[in-house]
Amino acid sequence: MIERPYSTADFREASRALAATGQRIYRNGWSPATSSNYSVRLNETHVAVTQSGKDKGLLRETDIMAVDMQGQPASAGKPSAETLLHTQLYRRYPDVGAVLHTHSHASTVLTMHWPANSLTLEGYELLKALDGFTTHESRLVIPVFNNTQDIAALANEVDDAMAQGAASHCYLIRGHGLYTWASDLPTCYRQLEALEVLLAIELDRRRLSGV
Repeated sequence: MIERPYSTADFREASRALAATGQRIYRNGWSPATSSNYSVRLNETHVAVTQSGKDKGLLRETDIMAVDMQGQPASAGKPSAETLLHTQLYRRYPDVGAVLHTHSHASTVLTMHWPANSLTLEGYELLKALDGFTTHESRLVIPVFNNTQDIAALANEVDDAMAQGAASHCYLIRGHGLYTWASDLPTCYRQLEALEVLLAIELDRRRLSGV
Protein backbone atom coordinates (compact mmCIF):
# COMPACT_ATOMS: atom_id res chain seq x y z
CA MET A 1 0.00 0.00 0.00
CA ILE A 2 1.32 3.45 -0.93
CA GLU A 3 1.84 5.65 2.12
CA ARG A 4 0.24 9.05 1.78
CA PRO A 5 2.27 12.16 2.70
CA TYR A 6 -0.53 13.21 5.05
CA SER A 7 -2.72 11.54 7.68
CA THR A 8 -5.77 9.75 6.29
CA ALA A 9 -7.65 10.58 9.49
CA ASP A 10 -6.75 14.28 9.14
CA PHE A 11 -7.88 14.24 5.51
CA ARG A 12 -11.23 12.66 6.38
CA GLU A 13 -11.80 15.15 9.18
CA ALA A 14 -10.91 18.07 6.89
CA SER A 15 -13.20 16.72 4.16
CA ARG A 16 -16.15 16.42 6.52
CA ALA A 17 -15.57 19.91 7.90
CA LEU A 18 -15.16 21.52 4.47
CA ALA A 19 -18.31 19.84 3.12
CA ALA A 20 -20.37 21.03 6.10
CA THR A 21 -18.90 24.53 5.95
CA GLY A 22 -19.44 24.73 2.20
CA GLN A 23 -23.12 23.90 2.55
CA ARG A 24 -23.43 26.52 5.29
CA ILE A 25 -21.81 29.15 3.05
CA TYR A 26 -24.09 28.19 0.17
CA ARG A 27 -27.20 28.62 2.31
CA ASN A 28 -26.11 32.19 3.00
CA GLY A 29 -25.99 32.88 -0.75
CA TRP A 30 -22.25 33.58 -0.86
CA SER A 31 -21.28 30.70 -3.18
CA PRO A 32 -23.87 30.25 -5.93
CA ALA A 33 -23.78 27.23 -8.24
CA THR A 34 -20.26 25.81 -8.60
CA SER A 35 -18.42 29.01 -7.68
CA SER A 36 -15.98 29.40 -4.78
CA ASN A 37 -13.37 27.16 -3.21
CA TYR A 38 -12.36 26.21 0.32
CA SER A 39 -9.34 24.55 1.90
CA VAL A 40 -7.78 23.31 5.15
CA ARG A 41 -4.11 22.71 5.90
CA LEU A 42 -3.29 19.03 6.47
CA ASN A 43 0.38 19.50 7.41
CA GLU A 44 3.47 21.45 6.34
CA THR A 45 3.35 20.06 2.81
CA HIS A 46 -0.28 19.32 1.91
CA VAL A 47 -3.74 20.89 1.85
CA ALA A 48 -7.29 19.55 1.52
CA VAL A 49 -9.19 21.60 -1.07
CA THR A 50 -12.51 21.50 -2.91
CA GLN A 51 -12.44 19.90 -6.34
CA SER A 52 -13.23 21.92 -9.45
CA GLY A 53 -16.82 22.31 -10.62
CA LYS A 54 -18.63 21.02 -7.53
CA ASP A 55 -22.01 22.45 -6.58
CA LYS A 56 -21.40 23.99 -3.17
CA GLY A 57 -24.99 23.46 -2.07
CA LEU A 58 -24.49 19.72 -2.54
CA LEU A 59 -20.87 19.55 -1.38
CA ARG A 60 -19.85 16.13 -0.03
CA GLU A 61 -16.75 14.68 1.57
CA THR A 62 -15.92 12.96 -1.73
CA ASP A 63 -15.73 16.39 -3.40
CA ILE A 64 -12.57 17.21 -1.44
CA MET A 65 -9.05 16.27 -2.55
CA ALA A 66 -5.46 16.78 -1.42
CA VAL A 67 -2.79 18.89 -3.13
CA ASP A 68 0.79 19.80 -2.30
CA MET A 69 1.95 23.36 -1.66
CA GLN A 70 2.54 23.87 -5.40
CA GLY A 71 -1.09 22.97 -6.10
CA GLN A 72 -0.28 19.55 -7.58
CA PRO A 73 -2.80 16.75 -6.92
CA ALA A 74 -1.90 14.27 -4.19
CA SER A 75 -5.17 12.32 -4.44
CA ALA A 76 -7.82 11.61 -7.06
CA GLY A 77 -9.68 14.58 -8.52
CA LYS A 78 -9.20 17.88 -10.32
CA PRO A 79 -8.36 20.76 -7.97
CA SER A 80 -10.06 24.12 -8.18
CA ALA A 81 -8.60 26.42 -10.83
CA GLU A 82 -7.73 28.87 -8.04
CA THR A 83 -5.84 26.41 -5.84
CA LEU A 84 -2.63 28.42 -6.20
CA LEU A 85 -4.29 31.33 -4.39
CA HIS A 86 -4.80 28.98 -1.44
CA THR A 87 -1.34 27.45 -1.42
CA GLN A 88 0.23 30.92 -1.68
CA LEU A 89 -1.36 31.78 1.67
CA TYR A 90 -0.24 28.54 3.32
CA ARG A 91 3.32 29.04 2.09
CA ARG A 92 3.51 32.66 3.24
CA TYR A 93 1.81 32.18 6.61
CA PRO A 94 2.73 28.95 8.46
CA ASP A 95 0.03 29.64 11.07
CA VAL A 96 -2.80 29.74 8.52
CA GLY A 97 -4.96 26.63 8.85
CA ALA A 98 -7.91 27.43 6.56
CA VAL A 99 -8.81 29.57 3.55
CA LEU A 100 -12.32 30.40 2.31
CA HIS A 101 -13.17 32.07 -1.01
CA THR A 102 -16.70 33.23 -1.90
CA HIS A 103 -18.49 34.88 -4.84
CA SER A 104 -21.11 36.96 -3.08
CA HIS A 105 -23.42 39.56 -4.61
CA ALA A 106 -22.05 42.34 -2.40
CA SER A 107 -18.36 41.71 -3.08
CA THR A 108 -18.98 41.47 -6.83
CA VAL A 109 -21.02 44.68 -7.13
CA LEU A 110 -18.83 46.71 -4.78
CA THR A 111 -15.59 45.90 -6.60
CA MET A 112 -17.06 46.39 -10.08
CA HIS A 113 -18.26 49.89 -9.16
CA TRP A 114 -15.35 50.91 -6.95
CA PRO A 115 -12.35 52.10 -9.00
CA ALA A 116 -9.83 52.28 -6.13
CA ASN A 117 -7.39 49.44 -5.45
CA SER A 118 -8.58 49.09 -1.86
CA LEU A 119 -11.80 49.24 0.13
CA THR A 120 -11.90 50.41 3.76
CA LEU A 121 -14.20 49.17 6.52
CA GLU A 122 -14.21 51.22 9.71
CA GLY A 123 -16.42 52.15 12.64
CA TYR A 124 -18.27 48.84 12.66
CA GLU A 125 -18.84 46.84 15.86
CA LEU A 126 -18.70 43.66 13.77
CA LEU A 127 -15.03 44.26 12.98
CA LYS A 128 -14.37 42.77 16.42
CA ALA A 129 -15.15 39.37 14.89
CA LEU A 130 -11.76 39.58 13.15
CA ASP A 131 -8.69 38.27 14.95
CA GLY A 132 -6.79 41.07 16.67
CA PHE A 133 -9.59 43.66 16.47
CA THR A 134 -10.91 44.74 19.87
CA THR A 135 -12.89 47.92 19.20
CA HIS A 136 -15.44 49.32 16.75
CA GLU A 137 -12.94 52.12 16.12
CA SER A 138 -10.79 49.65 14.16
CA ARG A 139 -10.02 50.21 10.49
CA LEU A 140 -9.57 47.43 7.93
CA VAL A 141 -8.13 48.24 4.51
CA ILE A 142 -8.93 45.46 2.04
CA PRO A 143 -6.79 45.30 -1.14
CA VAL A 144 -8.67 44.90 -4.42
CA PHE A 145 -6.86 43.00 -7.18
CA ASN A 146 -7.94 42.95 -10.81
CA ASN A 147 -9.47 39.71 -12.01
CA THR A 148 -7.48 37.49 -14.37
CA GLN A 149 -7.48 33.91 -15.60
CA ASP A 150 -3.72 33.78 -15.01
CA ILE A 151 -3.96 32.48 -11.45
CA ALA A 152 -0.21 31.96 -11.06
CA ALA A 153 0.40 35.62 -11.91
CA LEU A 154 -2.36 36.71 -9.54
CA ALA A 155 -0.90 34.57 -6.75
CA ASN A 156 2.47 36.28 -7.26
CA GLU A 157 0.81 39.71 -7.23
CA VAL A 158 -0.98 38.87 -3.97
CA ASP A 159 2.23 37.53 -2.45
CA ASP A 160 4.12 40.72 -3.36
CA ALA A 161 1.40 42.82 -1.73
CA MET A 162 1.52 40.71 1.41
CA ALA A 163 5.29 41.02 1.57
CA GLN A 164 4.69 44.78 1.82
CA GLY A 165 2.07 44.34 4.56
CA ALA A 166 -0.86 45.23 2.33
CA ALA A 167 -3.28 42.47 3.39
CA SER A 168 -3.92 41.40 6.97
CA HIS A 169 -7.17 39.41 7.00
CA CYS A 170 -8.58 39.27 3.50
CA TYR A 171 -8.52 40.61 -0.05
CA LEU A 172 -10.99 41.10 -2.89
CA ILE A 173 -10.75 40.26 -6.59
CA ARG A 174 -12.61 42.76 -8.75
CA GLY A 175 -15.94 41.44 -10.01
CA HIS A 176 -15.07 38.08 -8.56
CA GLY A 177 -15.10 37.67 -4.79
CA LEU A 178 -13.49 37.57 -1.36
CA TYR A 179 -10.56 35.59 0.04
CA THR A 180 -10.06 35.30 3.80
CA TRP A 181 -7.87 33.09 5.97
CA ALA A 182 -7.38 32.19 9.64
CA SER A 183 -5.74 29.73 12.01
CA ASP A 184 -8.53 27.16 11.70
CA LEU A 185 -11.79 26.57 9.84
CA PRO A 186 -14.26 27.75 12.53
CA THR A 187 -12.32 31.01 12.96
CA CYS A 188 -12.12 31.45 9.21
CA TYR A 189 -15.87 30.96 8.84
CA ARG A 190 -16.58 33.46 11.62
CA GLN A 191 -14.35 35.97 9.86
CA LEU A 192 -15.96 35.26 6.49
CA GLU A 193 -19.45 35.77 7.90
CA ALA A 194 -18.50 39.08 9.47
CA LEU A 195 -16.83 40.31 6.28
CA GLU A 196 -19.69 39.29 4.02
CA VAL A 197 -22.22 41.04 6.25
CA LEU A 198 -20.05 44.17 6.38
CA LEU A 199 -19.64 44.20 2.60
CA ALA A 200 -23.41 43.92 2.19
CA ILE A 201 -23.87 46.80 4.64
CA GLU A 202 -21.32 48.89 2.73
CA LEU A 203 -23.18 48.22 -0.52
CA ASP A 204 -26.49 49.32 1.01
CA ARG A 205 -24.94 52.44 2.56
CA ARG A 206 -23.47 53.51 -0.76
CA ARG A 207 -26.75 52.93 -2.54
CA LEU A 208 -28.59 55.04 0.04
CA SER A 209 -26.04 57.83 -0.14
CA GLY A 210 -25.95 57.79 -3.93
CA VAL A 211 -22.24 56.90 -4.10
